[in-house]
Amino acid sequence: MAAAPVSAAQAIGEYLQSPDDLVKVMAFRKKLEKEKASIDVRLKNGVKEQLQATREGLRKLLHTRDNVQTIRDEMVTVENECNDPQNVVATFDQISRVSMVHRNFEQTEEMVNNLLEMNSKLDTLENMLEADSQDILGPAPNLLVIHYLLNQLEAFRNQTMHQAKKASPKSRATLARWFERLNNVIDAFDDYIVGLAQNILNLVRAGHPDVVVKLIKIAEVEGREDEKAIAIRLVKKAAKMDAASKFKSMQANARIIKHYRSKIMKAIAESIKNRFEDAYHQDEQNPAAFLENLGWIYQDIIRIESDVVPCFPPGYDIYSHYIREYHKALNGTIKKLVASEPGASILLTLFEWLKEYKKSMKELNVPPELIEPALLDGKEQLLIEDYLQQIVKKLDEWSATLMKTEIEEFTKREEPPELDSDGMYGTQGAIILFQMVNQQVDLATESGQGAILARVVSETNRVMRSIQEQWLKKQTEKPEEVAGGLVEYCIALANDQIKSADYAEALLARLEPLVSEKYRVTINERINDAIDGYLDVAKKLFQAPWYDGIMRQIVETMRDYMSDYQSYLNPTLLELLVEDLLIAFCSPKEIEASLEVLEMILALLEASKDMVFLSFWTFARVHGPNIAFVEGLMKSRGDLDRSAVSDVMDSVKRKVKDEGLADPPEPTIMKKVAIQNSFSRFLRA
Repeated sequence: MAAAPVSAAQAIGEYLQSPDDLVKVMAFRKKLEKEKASIDVRLKNGVKEQLQATREGLRKLLHTRDNVQTIRDEMVTVENECNDPQNVVATFDQISRVSMVHRNFEQTEEMVNNLLEMNSKLDTLENMLEADSQDILGPAPNLLVIHYLLNQLEAFRNQTMHQAKKASPKSRATLARWFERLNNVIDAFDDYIVGLAQNILNLVRAGHPDVVVKLIKIAEVEGREDEKAIAIRLVKKAAKMDAASKFKSMQANARIIKHYRSKIMKAIAESIKNRFEDAYHQDEQNPAAFLENLGWIYQDIIRIESDVVPCFPPGYDIYSHYIREYHKALNGTIKKLVASEPGASILLTLFEWLKEYKKSMKELNVPPELIEPALLDGKEQLLIEDYLQQIVKKLDEWSATLMKTEIEEFTKREEPPELDSDGMYGTQGAIILFQMVNQQVDLATESGQGAILARVVSETNRVMRSIQEQWLKKQTEKPEEVAGGLVEYCIALANDQIKSADYAEALLARLEPLVSEKYRVTINERINDAIDGYLDVAKKLFQAPWYDGIMRQIVETMRDYMSDYQSYLNPTLLELLVEDLLIAFCSPKEIEASLEVLEMILALLEASKDMVFLSFWTFARVHGPNIAFVEGLMKSRGDLDRSAVSDVMDSVKRKVKDEGLADPPEPTIMKKVAIQNSFSRFLRA
């Protein structure tokens, strides 16, 4: 039982089930309008195609019916005329037999003469056909003449073979040998017709649209002869065989149906397919060049619309045929390209080309129904997924190879680490990694899609974090258990981490202006996460295992980093190391006190001549007068001359005497500061 139709109120009720759904009314309305428009377009196209097919079928049916009726009337008339004399003239049978004998003599004489002349005619036809065939894009001056003469010879052959049906097998075999050469010429002419059909567009470009017109004229003539032969065969089946055999027109039963129109349409499709195959094979090793050179498609379409369409009758609908075949051949070639597993750059190029193809066909006013189904069945977004999978695969392979080499060099340490242009230890790992990363990022940037770029950045982040984790695992080795040079290689590796962080920061600065806020957040998070990871690895390289040793070992290691290895260590990393060491070995209170005295000393250096005593008062209350230290600071200031320094120190000394300032009960860090000659020289430098 059919389901009851859903009313409009019920349909609306399914969408609006709560008051909050009223907010979605406009969205529902747009959705329904899009669905209605889509259904209307499909219905319109379906109705149009059905009406066209029905109209064409009715036209052929009516035409066939008229032909059949005409033939039937003619046969009845002729039969009546043949029967009447037999009823009137007593000797009609004798007259009829004599007439038949005479007619047979005439036909025999004509047949013999035609057979004798056929070879000379075939010589002429072969020469003309050879001349025209050698220049397939030429003016074909003999095309219509060849067709006319061949038609006559072919009609003679059909008539002769039809009359020889009751002859002996030997006689029929003899006739077949006589007509063998004619059959070969007819086959060659058919091949020539197909060749012309395959070069219709080239003929027009060569300035010979008249050849196309001749070709279609021949197809039309042969088409009518095919229809006539088919109609007569139908009549023979419907009429009495003895009545039908009396008519010479029944000899058309021997005609071979040519189907020229169908052959021409198939030849056009085949030529288009071959054109795409040739283009693909020409640039098979360079798919990017193949896609870039496909502009000829649009040039062909323009030329077809302007110059080829006028050469064909409207019934051929040749423009639609060309567009459909171009689209079909292109789709097959694109699928072949994708199946060849091209590189990631080609996939992105292809994705952009497909978008440009849709845009160009729309600009050429090509009806959408002529380019269906869509290229790659409308699944071009899968190209992006394939591209990303290739990126993941390449990054994983490259990073695995890189890390294998880097870890092997780090573990064996057979040679000292390289020195960069700044004289610091380093390796090639960071440079190679970011060359790979930038290569893939640049490729993704060319796509113009923020989503693609964001996903590529996410994948590079995954690879970077994986590399960082591998280095952290290597950090568990202890110096006494491994080959020498660990300190140098740790410095080189740490420098590489800082360099990588700088590269990542530069990458972020380059990418942020290229994307919208939607993808900028993701890119920012992923790259900053990688940067934090690099800094974390750099710091941890100088932690553990020697922090757990005795103080002497710690001090010696610190001295190495601060003196012997300082020139090989990235300045940023040195700052991080000092900060890390302070956190590791100093309490927060000690660090705060050290920073406090530095701020007080900085205030003494920055204060004006008249305000120095205020900064001194703040300093002296905590750390004591330290007159010698303060005097050294004042002398180091470039903005105070000897007289000004003397005035400042006089005011400081008066302040100490007036306030009775003395050293604090508990010694501060200033107690450790000894103003020696070397330090005084440093202050005055």
